[in-house]
Amino acid sequence: MIKPLKKKVFRNLAALGIDNAAPTTPAVRTKLVLTSDQLYQKIQKAVLEHRIAPGTKLVEERLVVLSGMSRSKIRPVLARLAYEKLVELIPNRGAFIASPSVKEARELFFTRQLIEPAIIKLLCESAELTDIKRLKQHVQKEVKARRDSDRIAIIRLSGEFHILLAELADNAILVRMVRELTAQTCLVITLYDSANTPACPGHHHGEIIEAIEAKDVNLATQRLTKHLREVENTLRLEVDVEAEVDLSVIFA
Repeated sequence: MIKPLKKKVFRNLAALGIDNAAPTTPAVRTKLVLTSDQLYQKIQKAVLEHRIAPGTKLVEERLVVLSGMSRSKIRPVLARLAYEKLVELIPNRGAFIASPSVKEARELFFTRQLIEPAIIKLLCESAELTDIKRLKQHVQKEVKARRDSDRIAIIRLSGEFHILLAELADNAILVRMVRELTAQTCLVITLYDSANTPACPGHHHGEIIEAIEAKDVNLATQRLTKHLREVENTLRLEVDVEAEVDLSVIFA
């Protein structure tokens, strides 16, 4: 069920990184023509970086103008995002960025605490020096983003760290699952975050890497699980976000 945000800034489709100067009349199209994969990636990235809010209506006419794509090509992209639980398709109303309920948010973290320790176990068994180097380089990017107070980069890199763990574990199914779960987590954080906790605590990722490098499965798993629990505990998951403004009306 779509739940408009309370005390959240509503952002238009320019947040997807598509030409903001594009005309608003559907009949007049921008010269830019995206592929289906490019549009999918732009929406997914905007979710990952918290640049597009849960409850945002993805108006097809506007997407046609901004992407240069036809409706017949846009709809399968929206269906793919709906399958991944990033978009909700509502009959006779359209497509909306999903707004996970408190129950769904708790289920999400529960699922991550089941899946990601298995990834850690695989890495402790198989990680090579080059893998550890890539993880440490990624954390250095996070450090720089925090030093620069680049909130968007911090959020994106925090999520990508968990995806990188799955990629280095070399299991395509786990990579796909973690990508979807990470994007859904960003929606949850956008809805329920505390003002002072926009992303993963800075030191946690480095500590997880240290345990993986030492091939200490128990310690690495404990640190990852603690990390996920702390992120969940910073969220306001007592009650669902209540509606103050019907965001679907704004884009109708």
